[in-house]
Amino acid sequence: MAEGFNSGVYPISSKRLTLDNDPNSKITEFLTNCKDDQLLLLTKFYRDRLEQAIEGVARLCLMFAACDHIGVKESHKVKEIADSGNLADCSKLLLNLVIEKGPRALRVMWESFVEMHRGLPKLEKILRELPTLGPDAFVHMNIPQGLSEVPSNLKDLQQKHKETLRVQTETLRVNTILIKEKVKIFQLVGRYAELTVISTVRDRTLVEHELLARGRDHEEWREKDLRKELEKIRTDQLFQSSFSQRKFKSGNSAAVSGVPGIGKTTMVQKIVYDWATGKIYPHFQFVFNFKFRDLNTINSRINLRNLILDQYPYFGNILGELWKNPEALLFIFDGLDEFKDSIDFADNRRNTEPQYMCTDPECWCEVSDIVYSLIQHKLLPGCSVLVTSRPTALHLLEKADISVWAEILGFVGDERKGYFNKFFEDQTVAAAVFKHVEENEILYTMCYNPSYCWILGLSLGPFFTQRDRKRQQVPKTITQLYSYYIYNILKNHGREIENLRDVLLKLGEMAHTGVSEKKIVFRDGDLIKYKLEPSQFLSGFLVELLEKDESAQSVVYTFPHLTIQEFAAALSQFLTPDPGEIGKLLSEAHSEEDGRFEIFLRFVAGLSSPQSARPLEEFLGPFLHQTTCRVIDWVKEKVEGQIGDSQTGTGKRKLLNTFHYLFESQNKALARNTVGSMETLSFSGLRLTPIDCAVLSHVIGLCDTIKHLDLLECYIQCEGLQRLGPVLHKCQELSLYRNEVGDSGVKLLSAALRNPECKIQKLDLRVNGLTDSCAEDLASALRTNRSLIDLNLSHNKLGDSGVKLLSVALRNPDCKIQKLHLQGNDLTDSCAEDLASALSTNRSLIDLNLGSNKLGDSGVKLLSVALRNPDCKIQELRLSRTALTDSCAEDLASALRTNRSLIDLNLGNNKLGDSGVKLLSVALRNPDCKIQELRLYNNALTDSCAEDLASALSTKQSLRILYLGFNSFTDQSVPALRRLILTCRSLEVIWLQQNQFSPNGKRQLESLRESRPGLRVFV
Repeated sequence: MAEGFNSGVYPISSKRLTLDNDPNSKITEFLTNCKDDQLLLLTKFYRDRLEQAIEGVARLCLMFAACDHIGVKESHKVKEIADSGNLADCSKLLLNLVIEKGPRALRVMWESFVEMHRGLPKLEKILRELPTLGPDAFVHMNIPQGLSEVPSNLKDLQQKHKETLRVQTETLRVNTILIKEKVKIFQLVGRYAELTVISTVRDRTLVEHELLARGRDHEEWREKDLRKELEKIRTDQLFQSSFSQRKFKSGNSAAVSGVPGIGKTTMVQKIVYDWATGKIYPHFQFVFNFKFRDLNTINSRINLRNLILDQYPYFGNILGELWKNPEALLFIFDGLDEFKDSIDFADNRRNTEPQYMCTDPECWCEVSDIVYSLIQHKLLPGCSVLVTSRPTALHLLEKADISVWAEILGFVGDERKGYFNKFFEDQTVAAAVFKHVEENEILYTMCYNPSYCWILGLSLGPFFTQRDRKRQQVPKTITQLYSYYIYNILKNHGREIENLRDVLLKLGEMAHTGVSEKKIVFRDGDLIKYKLEPSQFLSGFLVELLEKDESAQSVVYTFPHLTIQEFAAALSQFLTPDPGEIGKLLSEAHSEEDGRFEIFLRFVAGLSSPQSARPLEEFLGPFLHQTTCRVIDWVKEKVEGQIGDSQTGTGKRKLLNTFHYLFESQNKALARNTVGSMETLSFSGLRLTPIDCAVLSHVIGLCDTIKHLDLLECYIQCEGLQRLGPVLHKCQELSLYRNEVGDSGVKLLSAALRNPECKIQKLDLRVNGLTDSCAEDLASALRTNRSLIDLNLSHNKLGDSGVKLLSVALRNPDCKIQKLHLQGNDLTDSCAEDLASALSTNRSLIDLNLGSNKLGDSGVKLLSVALRNPDCKIQELRLSRTALTDSCAEDLASALRTNRSLIDLNLGNNKLGDSGVKLLSVALRNPDCKIQELRLYNNALTDSCAEDLASALSTKQSLRILYLGFNSFTDQSVPALRRLILTCRSLEVIWLQQNQFSPNGKRQLESLRESRPGLRVFV
């Protein structure tokens, strides 16, 4: 039975939250002062965001179960759902259970949030907002967000308005180049594909080509999403939700950003349709939707009344009634980047000078003043405004009073497949096209953007629907894809125009100037300049390539997408009768730092390939052979030059770009000649997208052997690793530090390790989020692999169970591992016996790092048994920070006395103490002990053990390096330490820093640096 909610305050437990000790005291104070019913309101208000914030946080469930706030049965149910991988359902169920259990469970939940929020950015963000909610927050939360009461005299008008908007938005017009009809009409509901929208927006300064910047940023956002930083927001949460920065204040302005083709306008259409059909925003009585592109046609001053009446004339004289209740109005302005006028939100004149002020809907002013005043709540204060924009124009809103920022990320995961299922009526074709896209990493990664999906659907569809098309010719590169896109236009409309080659050449030259000048909108004057007749663009053919827009102030033309403009620019290089200094043109483009020519250059390189050129040559005639040869020579020159200049971040990026040129060219002979003998590839610190990884895979596939592939901190994740999978076995040294490849990534690597031709000798997998789930695959690979000798798995979460599985593989006589690093893997003494067994039998392992694990004395005692085994070959053993005390010293000493192989022992950051080191000193005196490096830093050592240690090591002529820093030695130990340094002639380095020597004591020790050449004494 759930506890009843009441208005009393259930006392916060002093154990969990005390204002004196809690660094988040304002949050704690807020929650402490919350009454039970208020806490329930708070939970419901933040519910959607809390569900995202606690996804996958299993320890919450365990905490509640331990406190007996959710039952064992319910706890098991939550865990079962979490184990199935359905984290969203898991968090929903957990919140449901807590709310059902009543106020005590709710308090424990919020207390737990405060206790565990570090490392959970979404949760931290919510908690930081709590103290800022204000005194009236709970009053507003308690107001139901239902249908607002429409005055009786407006009900018929509202119904007419909704019906008008429904008719305007219920269908989706889609351009098509494959059938006779120019436009195909679909039902919006059946065609609309959900996009992922996030409740934040990236850096509003765009310095790179939009496609490239978005592609890389897309991967960065995804990487952040994996770290649980990004919050997803639905379109029905843009207003009056917990995402708003103006919580509980009347009137909100929301800005939604997205790159070209990502679906901003379609999303706006869906919002309007959903409102008109009663699905969202019932508290808005009237919604008015405007496109900035249409507003460009207004060349004189106008007031808000006439702005609305121009588009919705049936409002007549009723608008005055609407002004009385601005809270019930939503204004939508789509496409800020297309607006001809600039709106400066930082301009103070708008607040002081009458000609710039617009505070009355009847006031005559510029369109920009109306938009400004609505967003800034100066006109009809209390109304809400939605603005959409490309990232390029988003900086205009930086000083605007925006309460919700959002960005459309595009399609994620299965959303991509959903688009193709809706694009093709024949689901067999949809499945075949998507399968091809999915198998081609380049094409698949493009699919986050609906406009690319559209091009893919148009270009690939015929290969799976027309019998005369050969499946093996299906496009594999971006150039081939766009080549077939243009091919389909030529096939359907090419006969409509004379001198096709000449027209495309001129069009491409204009496109190239546009790319060079970052210009995407062209006017009649531009067409005339390039000897293009504007009338020609009425033909079915050219309308597909250059869209005419007569709704703006003057007639303008734009390519359907920036990448199509870039392709046209690249194509013109192969249509010109005189290639001239094309090498110089390409080099100048390559030298541009802002990335504006990157895609253009990839297309140029790609069009040198017969596979890309052939379809176009069918209609345009053969490409100039001289141009193709010069392009190939230029690519060769750039690749060879860049290979030797890839040390800096810029150099690495340019090398990667040249690899993209190679990939697009599909010229295996060229690739082999330029990169075939390359031995080292380093892209460390450079974020690589799956597309980059696919290109890299292509290049490595043409090399004989890569000695070292360095991908440290490239954040390739499992998706990137999947692209590299087919060629990983060719690398001798593979560095994947901090790439978040996860368990699934290791399964891919294990397949490469099992490859009979595998050459991998050294594999670095530090900090990759690995758990025991991947251990079986890794162990299987270790049992069969004959090349791997150095494996670094440090700073993961393999745990005892994972290491037990690895230990089985280490016992296999065929295992060749020589170095194994398991530092920081949540290990305890539970796995020590398995490790000891492996050490006793393995004949190859010589270096084992077990530092930063809680092995404890009992674990090291078990390892010491293995060290005493004469078959043990360990030479380096690192046990720093493993919770050791003097209790294990006797066992370690016994091992040191008998072991003949151990030469490097690290026992730093433990608590061996004087008694422990005295026991070790006895063993160190043994002449059979061959220790060369000994680390005893930070072990609570004092002067009491100095004489024993110095005496034992003075005659140890194998000792080269000794670490005794961060202990408590004083001047009393100086004579013994001086004797040690002077008599141990093999000693090269001694570290004594951070002890308690006086200045005089330090000088006595430092003076010994001169006693013999090469000796280094650090005090």
